[in-house]
Amino acid sequence: MSSLGVKLPLARDASDGYGMIKSFKTMIRQNFKMLLLTSPGERVMEPEFGVGLKKYLFENFNEGTFAKIERDIFRQTEIYLPVITINEISFNTTRMDSNQLGVQIRYAIPNLNIQDLLEFTI
Repeated sequence: MSSLGVKLPLARDASDGYGMIKSFKTMIRQNFKMLLLTSPGERVMEPEFGVGLKKYLFENFNEGTFAKIERDIFRQTEIYLPVITINEISFNTTRMDSNQLGVQIRYAIPNLNIQDLLEFTI
C-alpha cells in the first residue's frame, strides 16, 4: 500500500524505513495535532499558522481562558483544516492544581464519514 506521509515523531520501521501514514484519518489527525501544538510564527512561510496551546501554560484557567482557546481552535481549523468539522471541545479541569489542563476535541471528517476524538494535556 502506498503511503501518504511520514509519521511524527520519526521512528525507524523495518518495512518502510520510517513509520509511514497509510490512511487519511491518521493523516488528518496528525495534521490537526500539529495545528494545535504549533505556535504562530513557528512554521516557515506561514507566520499565522498554529493555535499555539503552549501560550496558555501559565494562564489562570477560567471560563474566559477556555473561550479564548476554543475561539483560536475554531478559527485556525476553519482556515487551515476546513476538511474537519469540530463537534465539541471540552476541558478537564480536575488537574488544574498541578497546572495541567486536559483538552478533548470531538471532530468529524464529513467527506470520509469519520468521527474521531483527539485528547491531550497542556
